[in-house]
Amino acid sequence: MLSFVTVTFLMAFATSVLATPVIRRLAPALGLVDQPGHRKVHITPTPMGGGIAVALGLLIPVILLTLGLSVGGLTRVWEPVTAAFSDSEQRMQMLAVLAGGSILFLVGLADDRWNLSWKMRLGLQVAVAAGVTLAGVRATVFVAQPWIGFAVTVLWILILTNALNFLDNMDGLSAGIGVIASLMSVGILLLMVRQPHWMVAFALLTLGGSLSGFLVWNRPPASIFMGDCGSNLIGFLLATLTVCGTFYEHSGSRHVILAPLCILAVPLYDFVSVILIRLKEGRSPFHGDKSHFSHRLVELGLRPAHAVLTIHLATLMTGLGALLLYKVQDWTGACLILALICCVLCVVAILETVGRRSLSARPAEQRAAAGGEASDTIQVESVPVNSAV
Repeated sequence: MLSFVTVTFLMAFATSVLATPVIRRLAPALGLVDQPGHRKVHITPTPMGGGIAVALGLLIPVILLTLGLSVGGLTRVWEPVTAAFSDSEQRMQMLAVLAGGSILFLVGLADDRWNLSWKMRLGLQVAVAAGVTLAGVRATVFVAQPWIGFAVTVLWILILTNALNFLDNMDGLSAGIGVIASLMSVGILLLMVRQPHWMVAFALLTLGGSLSGFLVWNRPPASIFMGDCGSNLIGFLLATLTVCGTFYEHSGSRHVILAPLCILAVPLYDFVSVILIRLKEGRSPFHGDKSHFSHRLVELGLRPAHAVLTIHLATLMTGLGALLLYKVQDWTGACLILALICCVLCVVAILETVGRRSLSARPAEQRAAAGGEASDTIQVESVPVNSAV
């Protein structure tokens, strides 16, 4: 198992870390440059398209696995994955995930280049989510009516795809969340589940490795942004792979259906809170602004790098709750873990709300001294005005 984890992760990491500077150099010629603007806080044009390097980090191990190359004993290392690929149901699920991820990656890349309408992107996301669910990537939610599981799965994919897009607003934020979530899910699959879903573990390891390689160049101050092509891909893969892994028939007790909610509680919190803030202020939910979790932390006086680290640690904490789900024996223990995570998020929400009101009540000079206007000079990853962030 150790060789499987190490080889898969390092191969994806090496591919991404080597491909990212190449993409950064080619980005201007491809028209993938994020220009400073009215609702953007970075002050210099910055290359986008880092999601291309992330996709390559995912693709190269898949190609080697498909070709069955025995370089360095890869056939022996990946034997559990190739054996699982003989299962027609699992194979169909993973092919559907691969196809859906490829489509959303291309949609995001087109949006990075030509600034597509949010209605077009949302419509394509719905079509892809429905198609992948029909292909077998579906959570039953232990309900007899199949349409309920279908609806829940489509909604889960849509929410998480856009939640990771929402989080892609500061250097290293979305990629770091993806690394933590994917590796935490791998830990669950390989250490907590009676019969691991090896193909899902392989996909999550390549995702974690590829994002780690990209983070070498995307950490503050970032020299390249991920773009929608990357954030869409991350959100979609985390959504579909957690469904495939958690709802796998040998995954264990029924209460483990809460594991994805625990691992991804922070992205979901950011998504819901941003939507509520925009609706409360009478604005479109798809109109970009600075009301995200990370921006609110900066308003409280944190430096951007510290805000990103805070969110990463919060994600790690909720992910540890997911690990505990596999140790409790019944729904009572599971509900206690879920209540603990909800309390943590409520404390964060209260501190944010009180902090923002306190800052708003101060004179402008005091807010500037306290860091309330720090966002005027920070370097963050931004997207066009009509992007779904």
